Amino acid sequence: MLGLLAAVVLLASMGTGHAVVRIGEDRGGRIGTYVDKYQEVRTSGEMVIIDGLCASACTIVLGAIPHDKICVTSHAALGFHAAWDMDDDGHAITNPEATHMLYAMYPSPVKKWINQRGGLTSRMIYLRGKELTSMYHSCFLDARAQAAH
Repeated sequence: MLGLLAAVVLLASMGTGHAVVRIGEDRGGRIGTYVDKYQEVRTSGEMVIIDGLCASACTIVLGAIPHDKICVTSHAALGFHAAWDMDDDGHAITNPEATHMLYAMYPSPVKKWINQRGGLTSRMIYLRGKELTSMYHSCFLDARAQAAH
């Protein structure tokens, strides 16, 4: 609830001249779709609020959007894993080339965090809480700072 309140305060304090994209409960999908989506967001200059799960291809946001245009709430969680394709029998198989491309998009602190946990594998790993707010500013703090001006 506090995260939602902070996002509302942030939106209200930004005025009508700043558009915002909110990410919450996004489990990902095809990499190309997210590259295109976030290129449009980057071009527009919109602020991105991560306020819930952003997993798999959704995490491309970290490399596609400037660091100062991303904030996280206390509900934010980023889920990382290796990229995969379906084989002829309908089984998921790791795609090393796509995994490398995905990994290359991430900022250095995120890459370091992933490496410390064994890299991108078929197992999902989650970046959240204090580890996440050590890399990205909190929407709540940003909203408080803007409200004070």
